[in-house]
Amino acid sequence: MKVSRIQKLAFGALASIGALAATAGSAFAAAPKIDSGDTAWMLTSSALVLMMTIPGLALFYAGMVRRKNMLATMAQSFAATALITVLWMIIGYSIAFTPNPDASWNQYIGGFAYLFLKPMGLNAVSSLAPTIPESVYMFFQMTFAIITPALIAGALADRMKFSAFLWFMGLWLLLIYCPIAHWVWGGGWLGSMGAMDFAGGTVVHLNAGTAGLVVCLVLGKRVGYGTENMAPHNLVFSVIGASLLWVGWFGFNAGSAVTSNVSAGMAAAATQIATGAAALGWMFSEWIVGRKPSVLGMISGAVAGLVAITPASGFVDPMGALIIGVSVGVICYISSVWVKKLLGYDDALDTWGVHGVGGAWGAMMTGAFASKAINSTAPWQNGGWLIDGNFHQMWIQFVDVAAVFVYCGVGSFIILKVIDMIIGLRVSPEVEREGLDINLHGETVHG
Repeated sequence: MKVSRIQKLAFGALASIGALAATAGSAFAAAPKIDSGDTAWMLTSSALVLMMTIPGLALFYAGMVRRKNMLATMAQSFAATALITVLWMIIGYSIAFTPNPDASWNQYIGGFAYLFLKPMGLNAVSSLAPTIPESVYMFFQMTFAIITPALIAGALADRMKFSAFLWFMGLWLLLIYCPIAHWVWGGGWLGSMGAMDFAGGTVVHLNAGTAGLVVCLVLGKRVGYGTENMAPHNLVFSVIGASLLWVGWFGFNAGSAVTSNVSAGMAAAATQIATGAAALGWMFSEWIVGRKPSVLGMISGAVAGLVAITPASGFVDPMGALIIGVSVGVICYISSVWVKKLLGYDDALDTWGVHGVGGAWGAMMTGAFASKAINSTAPWQNGGWLIDGNFHQMWIQFVDVAAVFVYCGVGSFIILKVIDMIIGLRVSPEVEREGLDINLHGETVHG
């Protein structure tokens, strides 16, 4: 059949239109699309993580101090939540999770394009979480930024000025937390080299624990430490707080999948298994040594398990979670009870012994028990040492732990010393003896 020139032109036009349609369709398919299921899950996770600080951490810490300092301890969690919320909106999110226009600096710190969150429109999405609104991702990361500095309050309990506390919280967030979050999660050098930290073993827990160790050494021991009774005022509050932390941690760990998928499910399962195992590990260690399993030991062990499984939760299978949980329960018991007594430092509520040691142990055990069958996404496709024979991952995890410990330790020390020179860090001995509640806030707990 002979084809006329007009028919050829028509066929050519149709072919061009088809090619353009295919190209447009491909571009449309590649464009980020907000998923309502992922969005609902991440909103829920964000609320759960916020609950971990208030009321979870506030009650957990308040029950472990003496009655005269209970309100002051709760005020620290509440005020930190308010302060960090505003700082995160102004600048924190921008320097932690947005690209730096200077590519060489992007390995270390984010940019300033999102100051006051101005570019964040209603339908904006982040390249780090393309299936949810960026406002939700920002909110989720805000709750992490809130609880991390708030954890440090356990080490400085009973003796720090409230004004100094606020200055330290704000400066530490911007100068320590935000850069480290960028290193690991925001496109920085640790994440690029393949450091595994699913939900914050180094970014959150080792980071806060290291700062806690530094702050308790700089502040010095509490008045009467070692000679006066400093037993917890109300362990019922602490049990309630620990229970809220346990439940909230599913938002912390499973939420870090940033989607409602199989990875979130495995992270939730690993979290539950490790927490139960760690509570038993601490409880039986204490039972063997001290002849009685204390309630304080049980809840401390559970928190240690939550801490240690945090970096590993999206990378390990249930057996790996069990081993991490049992081992960290024993290790954190030794660190918080025996090592602290041996070295004589006054970490009031064991921030270093639980969060610092637990975070470091969890990070290293992630390198040992990570399985490429659980998460085969680059750059973790090679798995870990004991499961997949990738010993190099242990070196990467060590670099991650060492970098966070050194940077946080030195940086926290400098911040504390500057604050001490300007306004002073510690309340007077008289205020400390009478109590922070009445002297700093003009209120007391009755009954």
